[in-house]
Amino acid sequence: MDHIKKHVFVCINQRTADHPKGCCQSKGAIEVANAFNEAIGTSELANDTAMAGATCLGPCTLGPTVLVYPDGVWYSGVKVEDVEEIVEEHLKKGNPIERLRLRTPGAEAT
Repeated sequence: MDHIKKHVFVCINQRTADHPKGCCQSKGAIEVANAFNEAIGTSELANDTAMAGATCLGPCTLGPTVLVYPDGVWYSGVKVEDVEEIVEEHLKKGNPIERLRLRTPGAEAT
């Protein structure tokens, strides 16, 4: 897999409806993952970008959560309608989408 330059992980974890942390799947993560698969698979990214569903990435209450590796860019609250922008701007042009970036309190933008 030497040809893979970027890997997109979409949290698709599922918990019971009464779990206090919630889960990304109940917030549309499967649809987000499917949108990434479609957008990546039908573009020039298909040869060097991989997408995988992941179990819990951690920030459950902020999901669906997406991680772009090796960039180390985390996105939260991603919706299907955000996927095209992430693909076009971040994956193709290298410009992370600031409005969707997951921020920890007190952290500086990188």
